[in-house]
Amino acid sequence: GRGGVAGMAISAVDVACWDLKAKLLDVPLSKLIGMARPKIPAYASGGVTSMTERELSNQLSGWVEKGFRAVKMKVGREPERDLGRVAAARNAIGPGVELLVDANGAYQRKQALAFADRFAELGVTWFEEPVLRTDVPGLRLLRDRAPSGIEIAGGEYGYEPADFRRFLEAQALDVIQADVTRCGGITGFLRNAAQIESHDLPMSCHCAPALHVALGCAVPAVRHVEWFIDHVIIEQELFDGFPRPEKGELKPDPLEPGLGLSFKRGEAAQYRVRI
Repeated sequence: GRGGVAGMAISAVDVACWDLKAKLLDVPLSKLIGMARPKIPAYASGGVTSMTERELSNQLSGWVEKGFRAVKMKVGREPERDLGRVAAARNAIGPGVELLVDANGAYQRKQALAFADRFAELGVTWFEEPVLRTDVPGLRLLRDRAPSGIEIAGGEYGYEPADFRRFLEAQALDVIQADVTRCGGITGFLRNAAQIESHDLPMSCHCAPALHVALGCAVPAVRHVEWFIDHVIIEQELFDGFPRPEKGELKPDPLEPGLGLSFKRGEAAQYRVRI
């Protein structure tokens, strides 16, 4: 297979080739691959488990004030705290904002089922990787038995078509996440999107909003793009042209060729390491 570091290296080269092609043609990537819509919703993501409930509430409510209509938080590190944290998050963002939770595979099957019921009572609509991503039967169990208002999401570690096909054939997920930095770059993303669309399932772009904004606008099945704050802080520091959300939505730059990014060599120099 081509998972792990090899898959990410292949993805990086593919993205670079698409960026170069668009620049040689002097067109934005969004124009090169086509657009089904001019903008794509983004959801703000963070809410790590090391935060206090006050810190969590302040972060999530701050995103809502900036216009995001969906926010995501982490759960699973200390299960005994999870219901209180999710309740605090819901209270902070109010009833009209979508609340997503990500367990990163931390729960056991029955534990995840119990939490799905309680999370649904708190208005959670998205339960990401409730069990290990390799536990495909467990994900199918959650999808079958979780309350109707809560979707089971996963797929961010899909590296090749067979990884996504495994979820699709098992009918294990309600929403498939794909990451252009892992799944074969832009070429791989489009190939996997075709496979997912053939099963009439929605998609979500995992992290890397600067790389996903054009793809999110090009692929009708994509519901939204993840705006993961820890990554975004670093990416904004190192690149000019990074997309900025407006009222919780992202738009590709209609003028800059390629991805529209330029590397800040001066800022990056401080992180140089000699090997």
